[in-house]
Amino acid sequence: MRRAMWIAPRTTKRSSDVLQLINARNVLSGRALTVPAIATPKRPRLMLALGLGLSMALAAGPAHQALAFGAPDSFADLAQQISPSVVNITTSSMIASATDGAPMVPPGSPFEDFFKDFMDQNGQGGNEPQRSEALGSGFVISADGYIVTNNHVIEGADDIEIEFFSGKKLKAKLVGTDLKTDIALLKVESPEPLPFVAFGNSDAMRVGDWVMAMGNPLGQGFSVSAGIVSARGRELSGAYDDFIQTDAAINKCNSGGPLFNMEGQVVGVNTAILSPTGGSIGIGFSMGSNVVAHVVDQLKEFGETRRGWLGVRIQDVTPDVAEAMGLTEAKGALITDVPDGPAKASGMLAGDVILTFNGTEITDVRSLTRTVADSPIGEEVPAVVLRDGKQQTLQIKLGRRETDEAGKPVPAAQKDTPVEPQKAEVLGLTLVPVDEQVAKDLKLPAGATGLAVTHVDVASEASEKGVSPGDVIVEAGQQKILSISDLQDRLSEAKAAGRKSILLLVRREGDPRFVALSVE
Repeated sequence: MRRAMWIAPRTTKRSSDVLQLINARNVLSGRALTVPAIATPKRPRLMLALGLGLSMALAAGPAHQALAFGAPDSFADLAQQISPSVVNITTSSMIASATDGAPMVPPGSPFEDFFKDFMDQNGQGGNEPQRSEALGSGFVISADGYIVTNNHVIEGADDIEIEFFSGKKLKAKLVGTDLKTDIALLKVESPEPLPFVAFGNSDAMRVGDWVMAMGNPLGQGFSVSAGIVSARGRELSGAYDDFIQTDAAINKCNSGGPLFNMEGQVVGVNTAILSPTGGSIGIGFSMGSNVVAHVVDQLKEFGETRRGWLGVRIQDVTPDVAEAMGLTEAKGALITDVPDGPAKASGMLAGDVILTFNGTEITDVRSLTRTVADSPIGEEVPAVVLRDGKQQTLQIKLGRRETDEAGKPVPAAQKDTPVEPQKAEVLGLTLVPVDEQVAKDLKLPAGATGLAVTHVDVASEASEKGVSPGDVIVEAGQQKILSISDLQDRLSEAKAAGRKSILLLVRREGDPRFVALSVE
């Protein structure tokens, strides 16, 4: 019997009616003999194994010219066209029994007594390994038998069987998986070409577009549901998330199934639902096809993903940060730190704002992360940055995230000149220069410099923006500061330039971020 994996729910003080994030991948995939967690309407759970979708977008026009279109007369023709490419997936694996012979039931579950009824009179079960099964969905993307599904559908399986709409069954082998997007690529060998579907453009989908989901809900076999795109660009837990939210009915065992637009193209892979009961309540999530297609191409070619790696720490350009930097609009990705890596080798600096990367406009951290990941490794690509109010173009040769990112140290700042031993209260902060003793007390790396925060006025803007005792301010106005007088000089310069705020680079346990504080 397979044990379900659970993440303890998080609660907040504001309300007991709070979403709980529960890792119910096995349960939602339909794993046999697995006991789901008990959920109440006040404790909904995010369940990995459902779906979402989209529809082809029409050219946008002025609001007063917007046209409303009714639902299709029927989805029957579309369903008939694409059904042969959708598959049911059954996986199985041998699972070791619990060491004490007890059934694998979550501790404290009301189902514990139920399972005890099936144990021997001594209250002990057998210690033999048991076979666990799981159900899911998928779709064929090529005539030679490549099939896409969710990783959590096939994770840990030693046997994967594919059932086609015609009733034919074939064994599948695993080509590769990507944990970050929960995508897996399978391959079957068929004596004749298989019907398949193509990926559409998920970025073209608009909120309100019609979509159709297909799969194997609750193990009932091939099933179709329809709805609309409810929202775009949802993030659940990963850096590469780009989920489409839909109200098309998605249920257990729909995991890995396709979300179609009205042209019969796949615009999403059904992955998760939000539900207080485990069943569809009209909030489903489907990973966008533009993300999936890139992952699938790499899995097909290499059996693994190969994402670009820039090697910077970044944050969004918020309106107050934009004002402090004298920017006309809050967009781009602001570099907070440049450790050793491709970015440093290209000449990027902390405080640069990345405006475009490899020809793609960068609006925020998320868009930069996806663009870098999809850019070619080992080849020079252009990046336009804003530095000191001027645009510069840098050529960057990207590394590979999966191999180059691990173990890259963040270099400590070097102490250039001695700082005066003084203390001051500025911007609601009590600050002292970092010397050897302060560095030791705060467990800072050798040679660290800046101004250490020893106290924060709870009524100050700094407190509202998360500055805490133990933080170290290393830059002000995008210039290094070593002393209290350095900070005061930067404040005077900001006021003289008519700035309403000043940009501080703050480090906490080595992690940097920019904070804009009012100088008035």
